[in-house]
Amino acid sequence: MPPASTGASTLTVAASPQPSPVAAAATTGEAAPDRLEPGRPGYRRMSFALFAAGVATFALLYSTQALLPAVSASLGATAGQASWTVSAATGALALCVLPMSALSERFGRRQMMTASLTVAVLVGLLVPFAPSLGWLIALRAVQGAALAGLPASAMAYLAEEVRPKALVAAIGLFVAGNSIGGMSGRILTGWIAQLWGWRAALGAVGLLAVACAVVFHFMIPRARHFTPGSLNPKALAKTVGGHLADPLLRRLYAIGALFMTVFGAVYTVIGYRLVEAPFNLPQGVVGSIFLVYLVGTISSAAAGKLVARLGRRGALYLAVSTTAAGLLLSLADQLAAVLLGLVLITAGFFAGHAVASSSVSRTATKGRAQASALYQSAYYLGSSAGGTLGAVAFHAGGWAGTVSLGLLAVLGVVSVTLYGSRAARTERRRLVPMASVQS
Repeated sequence: MPPASTGASTLTVAASPQPSPVAAAATTGEAAPDRLEPGRPGYRRMSFALFAAGVATFALLYSTQALLPAVSASLGATAGQASWTVSAATGALALCVLPMSALSERFGRRQMMTASLTVAVLVGLLVPFAPSLGWLIALRAVQGAALAGLPASAMAYLAEEVRPKALVAAIGLFVAGNSIGGMSGRILTGWIAQLWGWRAALGAVGLLAVACAVVFHFMIPRARHFTPGSLNPKALAKTVGGHLADPLLRRLYAIGALFMTVFGAVYTVIGYRLVEAPFNLPQGVVGSIFLVYLVGTISSAAAGKLVARLGRRGALYLAVSTTAAGLLLSLADQLAAVLLGLVLITAGFFAGHAVASSSVSRTATKGRAQASALYQSAYYLGSSAGGTLGAVAFHAGGWAGTVSLGLLAVLGVVSVTLYGSRAARTERRRLVPMASVQS
């Protein structure tokens, strides 16, 4: 899926009208001499810092997901009601990520990531003391809104600071941090909830996020290729409109939302399935199921190699096929089959997400923060919709209902990708005669 012109306009910059060669390289995607890449000073620090930020983001954002059966039992909530402790956070993130990205254009990617992580961690320390389900949902929404400044700013930071050839691998490492955060947070909460209750489990996640925030603060290199822009609503609207007018970006946003619909549905509901017959697993063991996130760490980090070998569309088709196979396999009533299904779903999702998100960063040569923010909005709206609809489908039709929802979303990814392939072939046929006439 090659990059395409977005037709977007940049924000009005509060700098000289003639940018420096370094700034120009950051805008056009050319490789500036001091950009980060494997083996260069600062690359390892940057990777470690953003890995820690990714861990904190997913650990906080999905901190209640593995605890939903315990929250339901403690607060007298149905699966659908308890699922809002996840959907409120992801939905608030989706709504706030674009405004936060605009602030990052003015104040800087590094500053926005630091502020977002700090506020989210502070709220995370209050979440365990929520007196009711309503308060818990409200605090989770505030936490999601705070986290909104981190994902899009991180993608834009990488696009500006890392050499283009190393971009997919760098974003893959950030996504790998997401998978580690999602895994460690769920395992930690599962066992602590079994011993001391779900409130203690949420407190432990808050402390984990504090440690990650400290690592990020001291390790992240300063931005060298960021050019501040003004907070001009008209310029912002023009930039966003340009991105939304780009057919390739629209397809990538749809792919991100559909992939996350599958993932949100599966991992919101899987705890309810495993604590019921025929499995009857305790909360700690259910939390340990999320060790399969390690597969996501591997598949997201390997996304660059997949793209190099299969191309972007080929990598997406492989991710979709793997996800669909996992959904079908998870229908079995044998625990081993369900676990293997989760492995395939997780591998397919993280690979597809890494490919799609890196394609957005490569495609948008202007207004990268807004392009990434739109992707993140679609991505987390998919998570919010998947979590709520997955719980509703589970209540109506059991696990088969949740799987059916996932397969519909997978079919949507296939349709969007096939349409993109057809559009690319049509465009190539149109350009060939034009090139012949010009020659």
